[in-house]
Amino acid sequence: MSTTTTTADPYAAFKAVQKQGWASFAPLEAYTTPTAARLVSFAGVRAGQNVLDVAGGTGVVAITAARQGARVTGSDFTPELLERARENARIAEVPVEFHDADVEFLPFKDREFDVVLSQFGHMFAPRPAVAIAEMLRVLKPGGTIAFTTWPSHLFIGRMFGLMARYMPPPPPGVSPPPEWGDPAIIRERLGAAVKDLSFASGEMETPALSPQHHRVTTERTAGPVKRLVETLGPTEPEKLAEFRRAYDAMILDYLSDNVVRQAYLMTRATKV
Repeated sequence: MSTTTTTADPYAAFKAVQKQGWASFAPLEAYTTPTAARLVSFAGVRAGQNVLDVAGGTGVVAITAARQGARVTGSDFTPELLERARENARIAEVPVEFHDADVEFLPFKDREFDVVLSQFGHMFAPRPAVAIAEMLRVLKPGGTIAFTTWPSHLFIGRMFGLMARYMPPPPPGVSPPPEWGDPAIIRERLGAAVKDLSFASGEMETPALSPQHHRVTTERTAGPVKRLVETLGPTEPEKLAEFRRAYDAMILDYLSDNVVRQAYLMTRATKV
């Protein structure tokens, strides 16, 4: 068994802020539950497989895979989400073992899993190379890695671009999460470690009575946006108001019939 380096994490403070921000995410599981089924299907999860769900939040992917008969381990580093995930598994009456785990330091053996999944999760790790190396380390040769991400040119990716105009830059070396939505970048990051790389697209539908309703929900639940509001609100309310106006205008491109349609990218590959 290989062990992850135990030196101090240079991004510990950055991750602590992430962890605090994502603590309120649970209400959004209503929207990520349908996409979880698509990812599990796209990955070809089968009964009896040993599956790891990385940065799995409230457990929607892990529980979906478990209901297919797989032996599932879930992981996340936000205590509030792990608590919700365990409760969701109890209600679903499926056995899922959940771990407090950072995607950059996964506490699992080399080549332990047949399938490694992540839905809108690993993309927030500050160092893509470290995160993908860990996910591949714990995957068996011939196993499947599959994940869902947000492309930079579509709604969520554009939202991150908008936020970057109002927030201080991240620490050096931190990559923007929407880079994981670019197939060319994914090919480069996975490199020769995989074969049979393929992509598919999907669409998440989020009910919203107005742009403002969608924004308010996002401000209360999505970690990066929640942090922006908490940062600008007390000290720069004019900038916060400007951000809100820009957000409301941008979302009009995706809102119709009281539904916000958010396209996403799914990636699947086989470990060499």
